[in-house]
Amino acid sequence: MIPIQMIDEIIQNALREDIGDGDHSSLSCVPEDATGTAKLIVKGDGVIAGVELAKRIFELFDPSLKVEQFINDGDHVKYGDIAFEVHGSSRSILSTERLVLNFMQRMSGIATQTNEIVKLIEGTNAKLLDTRKTTPGLRYMEKWAVRIGGGHNHRFALYDMIMLKDNHVDYAGGVRPAIERANEYLKSTGKNLKIEIEVRNEVELSQVIQVGNVDRIMLDNFTPERIVEVLKTIPDNFEVEASGGITIDTIRSFAETGVDFISVGALTHSFESLDMSLKAKYN
Repeated sequence: MIPIQMIDEIIQNALREDIGDGDHSSLSCVPEDATGTAKLIVKGDGVIAGVELAKRIFELFDPSLKVEQFINDGDHVKYGDIAFEVHGSSRSILSTERLVLNFMQRMSGIATQTNEIVKLIEGTNAKLLDTRKTTPGLRYMEKWAVRIGGGHNHRFALYDMIMLKDNHVDYAGGVRPAIERANEYLKSTGKNLKIEIEVRNEVELSQVIQVGNVDRIMLDNFTPERIVEVLKTIPDNFEVEASGGITIDTIRSFAETGVDFISVGALTHSFESLDMSLKAKYN
């Protein structure tokens, strides 16, 4: 389910940032009653994302704008493809142009990169996860793009999962107290959240297995060779995630170890935007 209220708040904030007290370029030279058509032109090869978001931006800014859609989110596109045409107030099209492009270029870049990496681990049981390494204020859009590209979202934020990372373990005084306190917290608050814990070595892993009461174990900066060995010791009731030091060149070897998940922060913090433009259409 798409959280439309959250999306609308992000759009409204972005419009306020870009327009301020008015789009004076358009107001100064384009007649108020002028109408026109613009087409969204793809200028690269990849996976498109953000079409549905663009439609919402147009709708929210000016409900009279009409979109004729030719390509869907998740479709593979090539240079010269037309994703959609928007018809209506010329001023409205000009005022929303950059916001639509900024979102779609970045989301399509994320979706494209995600899709390329998903293909690298096809045939294994591993699911590709994103992380919280996102642009502040734009997390939903970036994680949406990951899903469009064929990846999966990890937790969305700090509130929808308990994730005990190395700093949590250290501040809590060790693996056992971290896990025990997390479970006590869930019991006392009545919250129903999964617990994941990060381990840095075999000693911490052994402690987690002994204590139990977590849903997923993250093997942080373990090599594929180490993962193969430690998986033999991890009971089937634990989900296992590999993270840290994973690149495009090595991800296949991690997936083939048999882990359930592989998290890659680069999905949302290191990507190349997919170039596109919104051009006025002339008869």
